[in-house]
Amino acid sequence: MPAHMLQEISSSYVTTTTIRAPPSMGEQKLEKMSLYSAEDIRPEMKDDIYDHSYQDAEGPTPKLEYVWRNIILMGLLHLGALYGVILVPTCKFYTWIWACVYYLISGLGITAGAHRLWSHRTYKARLPLRLFLIIANTMAFQNDVYEWARDHRAHHKFSETHADPHNSRRGFFFSHVGWLLVRKHPAVKEKGATLDLSDLKAEKLVMFQRRYYKSAVLLMCFILPTLVPWFCWGETFAHSLYVASLLRYTMVLNATWLVNSAAHLYGYRPYDKNINSRENVLVSLGAVGEGFHNYHHTFPYDYSASEYRWHINFTTFFIDCMAVLGLAYDRKKVSKAAVLARIKRTGDGSYKSG
Repeated sequence: MPAHMLQEISSSYVTTTTIRAPPSMGEQKLEKMSLYSAEDIRPEMKDDIYDHSYQDAEGPTPKLEYVWRNIILMGLLHLGALYGVILVPTCKFYTWIWACVYYLISGLGITAGAHRLWSHRTYKARLPLRLFLIIANTMAFQNDVYEWARDHRAHHKFSETHADPHNSRRGFFFSHVGWLLVRKHPAVKEKGATLDLSDLKAEKLVMFQRRYYKSAVLLMCFILPTLVPWFCWGETFAHSLYVASLLRYTMVLNATWLVNSAAHLYGYRPYDKNINSRENVLVSLGAVGEGFHNYHHTFPYDYSASEYRWHINFTTFFIDCMAVLGLAYDRKKVSKAAVLARIKRTGDGSYKSG
């Protein structure tokens, strides 16, 4: 990319809202609450802020109810992806490129779309960008935006409790994929029903996707990525199906799931040692920027989901490019002073200044 374009993108990194330094000494009585909510720069939204007062109800954990349809389909999908791995060396070059581009666009549908735009409202997007992201999100096939955002807000507000859909305290496998193979814990449904989702219900594009999601997913996630290599450059049907469709889709799924599992179990906690989410660079590589997870759970209202802007964070680069084009705006960013103050108050001592 030309140097002048990079400079223009970088200079566009101006936010209309930042957060201030921590409470003064005279506000120490509110310190415990301020650690989690007083710094929020979106006064219109609080349902993704960690509720430190919520505790699991006492009593035995309900017996697991397996969803055998999901278990069978997930098993078949991963078997197909494994066969795709065998076929990768004999793919045509354009098929590799197609699968990689489809992976990246699908990933942005989750990271820049369902996650940072619709779950956390960390920035605003004009119609052309919202349309692109809703299509990209459909390509990713990880539930429609409404359901994804609902579960993700519950994950943040009730993190590491039974009300968290993929509670990492139940182990790596459960937080990675197991939560999709069993019935939801009753607390997930109970507390999820208390969330304010009026902003999602009011967005016509989100509700349109939800209405036609099943048929759209079949087309965008499986049929289109299979037919394009087959028809456009004469790839075999097997390579098109197992590599460009099933393997690519499985890789997007697992990259996203690693944010729920590995990034809650392995890594440092430089911003808040009192929560389980962690900084995991390897996860960020696969999930196009979502591995700076201790920062993200500490400051869920930051559009970059990281302190370091473009560092191993293609999603932030993409949003900043969209801002240059006038398609993204009002990007929320935490001030450096507030970040350093939070590190001093609650960090685990592992922070190293960039």
